[in-house]
Amino acid sequence: MDDEPGFDDFVAEHTDALLRYGYVLTGNPHDAADLLQEALVRLCGAWPRVRRKDSPHSYVRTTMVRLHISVWRRHRRERLSGEPPERAHHEVFPPDEEQDLWEELAALPRRQRAVLVLRYYEQLSDAEIADVLGISPGTVRSQAFRGLDKLRSSLSSAPATHRSMR
Repeated sequence: MDDEPGFDDFVAEHTDALLRYGYVLTGNPHDAADLLQEALVRLCGAWPRVRRKDSPHSYVRTTMVRLHISVWRRHRRERLSGEPPERAHHEVFPPDEEQDLWEELAALPRRQRAVLVLRYYEQLSDAEIADVLGISPGTVRSQAFRGLDKLRSSLSSAPATHRSMR
């Protein structure tokens, strides 16, 4: 990438933050890495234009959300497996004590998860979220309400479940 000044520096500086962002979107470190890689490939192709006009960081985050949603639209169903893959431990992913929240977030439907990530992680307004996801602001609010409701109910019942297992 020597022919594109600044791209290598951008990637080196922002990879960890963007990987965490991908993890929050997908709930899976492997999917997060794939999502980031595809977004960076697209950024590389648009680098001269993005570097001059826009914020490259915002461009990549928006691209990641759109890629994540397009995968969700193509594969409306989750692929289930009997055994989950081994999780690679990397310092950019949440610590073990926060895993319950991240697992519950990952269990939400993709649109609800994307809305919550954009609202609370990216701190976007409902109108901005609607624009990024290509849905109405009312749908953003209803998806956020449903997602938060599911998180609250599952997290409030989780401690009782964990105590009964011990």
